[in-house]
Amino acid sequence: MGALDGQHAVVTGGARGIGLAIAKRLLGAGAAVSLWDIDRDETPRAAERLASLGRADALVVDTSNAASVEAAAADTLARHRRVDILVNNAGIAGPNAKTWEYPLEAWHRVLDVDLTGVFLCCRALLPHMLARNYGRIVNVASVAGKEGNPSASAYSAAKAGVIALTKSLGKELAGTGVIVNCVTPAAVETDIFRQMTREHVEFMLAKIPMGRFGTVDEVAALVGWLASTECSFSTGAVFDISGGRATY
Repeated sequence: MGALDGQHAVVTGGARGIGLAIAKRLLGAGAAVSLWDIDRDETPRAAERLASLGRADALVVDTSNAASVEAAAADTLARHRRVDILVNNAGIAGPNAKTWEYPLEAWHRVLDVDLTGVFLCCRALLPHMLARNYGRIVNVASVAGKEGNPSASAYSAAKAGVIALTKSLGKELAGTGVIVNCVTPAAVETDIFRQMTREHVEFMLAKIPMGRFGTVDEVAALVGWLASTECSFSTGAVFDISGGRATY
């Protein structure tokens, strides 16, 4: 490995699941990693577990809160002086309910975390990347953002927004050295399943032609390439990793 030697990555939602697997992948390629996560207990523990692989810092950040994100960006840049890679992975599933029965507070929370959080992190770190004329941004969306899952309207709408935000940013940044893409996993078995009903989990599995859930390491492998210099002619793009579920 070593393709990312000397680089520094920020991974949101990095304390567990897909985010933790991505952090491991980037560390294995030589990057230093800052974990931004809202979990005050698990985030420092995750950084400690990653320490044998390289430099891993832990910052408790609410990515849905602009002040929290701006403070984390200032702290991170003070420590590392650079951010080469931003992986916007933090997200929540929200409850499973019909759209007309969806709790209003839950709707706002899912949109704030899953969509506005991506915007806020890009907004905070992009000026630094543009000043250096280099950066890789990878947004973790979902196949739900392409197809719209029943009883998950907030999550589906938020992830569709992440896809559209990625496309907008890709066009805006196309003349620079900053590249932005997103990945659209089908269901990957992580702690987020605990927020869903068993019926919804079974629905997601039934939609995957390969007949299994994805793994966090499979998603991390794709993100690792998108975060590297080898990804040089794709921007504003959507990379499927859905076991054959996605049709576009």
